Amino acid sequence: MTATDPALTALASGWGALSLLHGKIETRIERALQSGHELSVREYSLLDVLSRQHDGEGGHLQMKQVADAVVLSQSATTRLVSRLEDRGLLSRYLCPTDRRGIYTDVSASGLALLEQARPTNDAALREALDEAAKNPELASLVEAVEAADAPAARP
Repeated sequence: MTATDPALTALASGWGALSLLHGKIETRIERALQSGHELSVREYSLLDVLSRQHDGEGGHLQMKQVADAVVLSQSATTRLVSRLEDRGLLSRYLCPTDRRGIYTDVSASGLALLEQARPTNDAALREALDEAAKNPELASLVEAVEAADAPAARP
């Protein structure tokens, strides 16, 4: 394959479109969350992931699992957790079965903020997808995003 190979050009074009869609969505959500709730997209994502933990087997995530879930490095995730802990939205504690492990829970005020922010996040996502669907280069990607959620949305 050469640099001008049509298959490579198509892959690069598809990747560019996906990156553009992601950027448009993230920018729209970031603005909405910042202005309405003083949360960044990453902070919202972290609160959302941590709010889904439970006390059952495997229910609490280790920091590496949290980092993977919010697509950040472990050190960036730890800094983000620290910022949210300083704001009183999270708390950390030692794992009862492995003293080397540290777990993070969303506080009551963190859960309340998350519940207030969730409709904002969802509306901004819907608006970003609707806007992107008008762009012929992005329309098929929007359809793919919407189709990926279809099985979960079915009764």
